[in-house]
Amino acid sequence: MASPANTTHKNRLAGETSPYLLQHQHNPVDWWPWGPDALYEAVQTKKPILLSVGYAACHWCHVMAHESFEDEATAALMNELFVNIKVDREERPDIDQIYMSALHHLGEQGGWPLTMFLTSAGEPVWGGTYFPTPARFGRPAFADVLREMARLFREEPDKIAQNRAALLARLAERAQSSGKVNIGSRELDGYARQVGNMFDGVHGGLRGAPKFPQPAILEMLWRAGQRSGDARFFETVELALDRMCEGGIYDHLGGGFSRYSVDERWLVPHFEKMLYDNAQLLELLALAWQRSGNELFRTRSRETVEWLAREMTTKDGAFSASLDADSEGEEGKFYVWSLAEIESVLGKGDADFFARHYDVSAEGNFEGHNILNRLARVERSPEDETRLAALRAKLLTKREGRVRPGLDDKVLADWNGLMIASLVNAGIVFDEPSWLDMASRAFEFIAKAMTKEDRLGHSYREGRLLFPGLASDFAAMTRAALALNEATGDAKFLDTALSWQRALDRHYTKEENGGYFLTADDAEGLVLRPHATTDDATPNHNAVAAQNLVRLTLLAGDDKWRTQAERLFDGVLAGASQNMFGHVALLNALDLHLRGTEIVLAGRNNDAFVQAALKISFNERIVLRAPSAKALPPSHPAQAKIAATTETAAFICIGQTCSLPVTNAGDIAGAVAKMRGPAG
Repeated sequence: MASPANTTHKNRLAGETSPYLLQHQHNPVDWWPWGPDALYEAVQTKKPILLSVGYAACHWCHVMAHESFEDEATAALMNELFVNIKVDREERPDIDQIYMSALHHLGEQGGWPLTMFLTSAGEPVWGGTYFPTPARFGRPAFADVLREMARLFREEPDKIAQNRAALLARLAERAQSSGKVNIGSRELDGYARQVGNMFDGVHGGLRGAPKFPQPAILEMLWRAGQRSGDARFFETVELALDRMCEGGIYDHLGGGFSRYSVDERWLVPHFEKMLYDNAQLLELLALAWQRSGNELFRTRSRETVEWLAREMTTKDGAFSASLDADSEGEEGKFYVWSLAEIESVLGKGDADFFARHYDVSAEGNFEGHNILNRLARVERSPEDETRLAALRAKLLTKREGRVRPGLDDKVLADWNGLMIASLVNAGIVFDEPSWLDMASRAFEFIAKAMTKEDRLGHSYREGRLLFPGLASDFAAMTRAALALNEATGDAKFLDTALSWQRALDRHYTKEENGGYFLTADDAEGLVLRPHATTDDATPNHNAVAAQNLVRLTLLAGDDKWRTQAERLFDGVLAGASQNMFGHVALLNALDLHLRGTEIVLAGRNNDAFVQAALKISFNERIVLRAPSAKALPPSHPAQAKIAATTETAAFICIGQTCSLPVTNAGDIAGAVAKMRGPAG
């Protein structure tokens, strides 16, 4: 090989024409473009090669560049240990194809940025995609990867191809940096398996009594199924939902779920109905239907929204907090029946038919009364279901004449936020635009009547607002705003979300861990400011805020939100290490951060693209509409995606890996599935 001409420039990209390579021309890394000169340098210096492949519109390529390639210390390490080669995959798809194929053969999921370690002869040894600085979320720090790879090349040159397992083990140890709880997908799967082993394989839900719905735990298991492809996780959730939907915890006449079941079978509820339970269960039912097509889940979702509209919606369009368990001084009196009452309404023949399907008897199944349920496995034809629907309607009309349980009609911003987001997400899944209308109306009421400048109140009733609000109000309503923004593309929802997020940061931040106090810094003085991070019947406000920050990173196009999210994860999880199961909602937010599907829709006339993108499971996708450069701030990273295409296209990133543009709307779901790999 002939000796190349000497050059005084350490970073050799300034003379290239690729916009992607030119983006890196001022890095302190001694970059070489691909070519014989770079390969000769590796042979002469006896250094291995670090190959970095990306493209101009790749978000995580830019993140790794900012964290590592622009960092003087990391660049110095790269320069000392490797010959560093930068490739634009659009300019050199041949090189990209060779080394991406090698990564696949190593058992790794491919994508960009592509980071490969090669021998000085250009032979692939090991690699990955994005590596963080510092170590986090189960991924080793890039500097640790560099040092360990260099050691293997130096100390075990004859064995390096056989040392992949040892290398992975050592890097896993390095990823567990001292002083931090470092959780990645492997740890999340481990927690999910532990929780799954606690579930009742017959009746569903956590074993024993009383039985609570536990939506955050069910979501945790669902996410584990999405991550791993293990159908057992989905089946565990679907069994729990099935038994709840058929049990007495569900109101088979009026719709909606009660707070919990006092027994292990979901038969006998504590009869109060809470807005927050129904919000969280509606989302889970939508996810379960989307995967299984089980009509029971669609039916219960529709009936629950009908109950919400009929019994829980205020004259202003917001949602009331709860319905009492008692009426006339007796728990459940409004909901239970005797066989004689049913016969008086339906007549003997229809009553017998109804009783067989709803567990009604003369002796009753609850203190001499009957709680309607369908827990027994009874064969039902479509004709049976039609007949039963008509009979239920008659009984519901009769029940309306009873003394109703008390309605707590105060409007709570945080509980409303949960329901608004749920209506949006479920409405998209079930193609129910009226549900989005309900959500928008409730949102507008809270944004106007329960807000002073950029700050939310907590509770509203009869014209009186309890102010200032709690961190949970800001977190839940910001989540609602972001859901509406993704669903409609209306920038006003994103603007409101940003305004509320900034107010949350200004008045509630707990500097010690990057999380949030529950109360504002100017709220009425308490003995102490509450700062619990554990979930209750609703997800903890820190968990909801973390998810919002992850979504804002793409939707607002400012990487400061990602940095802020990671600080929150690091800080709160460090204090949660002894009680991870009390922080399930935060683990769910972390899963979104690690695996979220970011979809940027560039170009006009993209309705088909929007619909296809929104059909990706809402718990793991973030959709940004960018019809033109003017639609986004000039500094938004997606500007590069708009510039990269002259036609309508979807740009997809999952975790820290990006795909090529998708130019056919029908290919979006397949592209996402391919990027996710066998696990789906």
